[in-house]
Amino acid sequence: MNKAQLVEAIADKLGGRQQAADAVDAVLDAVVRAVVAGDRVSVTGFGSFEKVDRPARYARNPQTGERVRVKKTSVPRFRAGQGFKDLVSGSKKLPKGDEVAVKKAPKGSLSGGTSSRSTVKKAAAKKATTAKKAAAKKTTAKKTVAKKTATKAVAKTTAAKKTTTAKKATTAAKKTTAKKTVAKKTATKAVAKKTAPAKKAVAKKAPAKKVTARKTTAKKTTARKK
Repeated sequence: MNKAQLVEAIADKLGGRQQAADAVDAVLDAVVRAVVAGDRVSVTGFGSFEKVDRPARYARNPQTGERVRVKKTSVPRFRAGQGFKDLVSGSKKLPKGDEVAVKKAPKGSLSGGTSSRSTVKKAAAKKATTAKKAAAKKTTAKKTVAKKTATKAVAKTTAAKKTTTAKKATTAAKKTTAKKTVAKKTATKAVAKKTAPAKKAVAKKAPAKKVTARKTTAKKTTARKK
């Protein structure tokens, strides 16, 4: 049965072919739009239409047997209801006459037609909120890790600066001590140089005493001769 035959089959019940065609178009359009939006269209006793996400996978080309990678995609899926399955399997018989094979909706249920959509939307909103919270937690965790890393880096830099400063201070102190030592040695050498000539001068005066002694001896000898 194609779409035209389906319209013909329900035309008498809807008061004409045009009304039946409009009804079929309206039903199919509503189902397609709902499934594309991610909603699940469920008809009691008949089945449900829903959108299914298929992850990327590998498949084989039936003609060549070559392994081919299939991209991630979304496909519509129809699941037959239990009443539909029972009629197809033969466990239940089709109703005779003008009775509807699919169970009619209970009284009062049609007044809340938007309840299923609102439920789906609420579920989608909850999922989105949960995803946002998870993303926020991950972002906060990343920021915390980044802050800790930055703090550690600053601490290392500060420690390195302190070590460098301490090394510089130690080197400067060593240089100052070395300069003082050199200055002391220079001063000691200068004092030694000044003291050395004085001692030599004292040593030179010693011969003068000997000359005086000789003169005194000569005078005594002369006096004895007279």
